Amino acid sequence: MANKIKNPQELAALKEKAKADLDLRMGPKEIQITVHMGTCGIAAGARDVMAALMDELTTAGAQNVTLHQSGCLGLCDREPMFTLVDKAGQEFRYGKLTKKKVHRIVQQHVVGGSPVADDLIQA
Repeated sequence: MANKIKNPQELAALKEKAKADLDLRMGPKEIQITVHMGTCGIAAGARDVMAALMDELTTAGAQNVTLHQSGCLGLCDREPMFTLVDKAGQEFRYGKLTKKKVHRIVQQHVVGGSPVADDLIQA
């Protein structure tokens, strides 16, 4: 059973979180992140990666990011994975992701601007 809203402050907080989550998925911004959520990605944990990304981006206050999802990219053995495209149009593919890796990538690459070489998928 879902928790009941007990007061107007809880309702306002819920509204703000919903607005922030929606903003994360709307419109072009400096950084585009696409979580690959084909059947193989979902089976490997892509839903957890998407949730971790949403939490980490919100916590980091990263308002320059748009988060998307797509189907399979064809690299099933590297799932779960996402592609990050920076403002210069350069693509970075991260694979075999965990919540811990997502935290590190958000802090180091999204916030700090330095790709996390250990987690990049080499072409």
